[in-house]
Amino acid sequence: MANTLASPAALPESAPAESTALEALPGRKRDLVPGILILVFIALALPVVGSVPTWITLTVAALAMGMMLFIMASGLTLVFGLMDVMNLGHAAFVAVGAYTATLMVAPLKSLLESDQVAASLIAIVAIIAVAMFVTAALGWVYERLFIKPVYGDHLKQILITIGAMIIIEQLVLVLFGANQMLLPLPETVRGSFVVGDVAIERYRLVAVAIGLVVYIGLTLLLNRTRVGLLIRAGVENRSMVEALGYRVRGIFVAVFVGGSALAGLGGVMWGFYREQFTVAIGAEVLVQMLIIVIIGGLGSVTGCFAGAMLIALSTNYVSFVLPDLALVSNILVMMAVLLWRPQGLYPVNKH
Repeated sequence: MANTLASPAALPESAPAESTALEALPGRKRDLVPGILILVFIALALPVVGSVPTWITLTVAALAMGMMLFIMASGLTLVFGLMDVMNLGHAAFVAVGAYTATLMVAPLKSLLESDQVAASLIAIVAIIAVAMFVTAALGWVYERLFIKPVYGDHLKQILITIGAMIIIEQLVLVLFGANQMLLPLPETVRGSFVVGDVAIERYRLVAVAIGLVVYIGLTLLLNRTRVGLLIRAGVENRSMVEALGYRVRGIFVAVFVGGSALAGLGGVMWGFYREQFTVAIGAEVLVQMLIIVIIGGLGSVTGCFAGAMLIALSTNYVSFVLPDLALVSNILVMMAVLLWRPQGLYPVNKH
């Protein structure tokens, strides 16, 4: 943090004024309408699905899928919102996270195959930690090589980040080969809980729990800490933050590295969910991530969360009721949301 913030000792008289000015920046207004509409959408799906057990299974599966999409897209929305960078290479970090996880399978094989919950949790945490570290380090290098030279030029950002994604994916193929990779689930999270006629996969519950932890953590970070205050201030009024003596460049790098780490976490979760995948594991969900970022509102974590839930729910329900429309359901949802709220569900105002 010392590299990012101006030293209080260096500016003894201006520090209180800086703090007051930052805290005076507009905060988030609570808007319950999108959340209520999502709950109404879930309720309306029940008579359409026609079976309570099937509806519960579809809903829980959608929540788990939505949590994983949220984790992958949350870093992207922060980078878009704060840095104004269109990083279409974000999908490569998802792939790197998933492939890094496969390297940990052999060393942690005994823990993954153990029937002890504690052993499985240790294995999952260790795999996640390694994957996040690797993708965070890659994100730091990626930002300096590919992002820093094209700040402020969206066309160049699109071209160079797509090229960077291709480079990273090809490097992954060189290192791991073109065969499908295996990432088996820990033994204790295999199978399902059966309650009456409802079967809920254990791993889906784990995904929901991890997604909630990430969402709550990001919300508290952005709204309850000084670091979060600076990030929010940078989103809403970059010139003011720079005028107060804070190094926005350092904040940008930290956000990009954090977003890359979140993509790595999402890659691990998505890899466990798939269990078999190729280097395209990230590219396959890139369009969904972009749709989530757009309908949620650039830079809004809550919007990203709501958007991910909406996309996952609509995908599952439509796939069950009208399979022929499954491929276009996400586009239809995006069109409906943007016609209602052109700036997204929870827009972040910039000045």
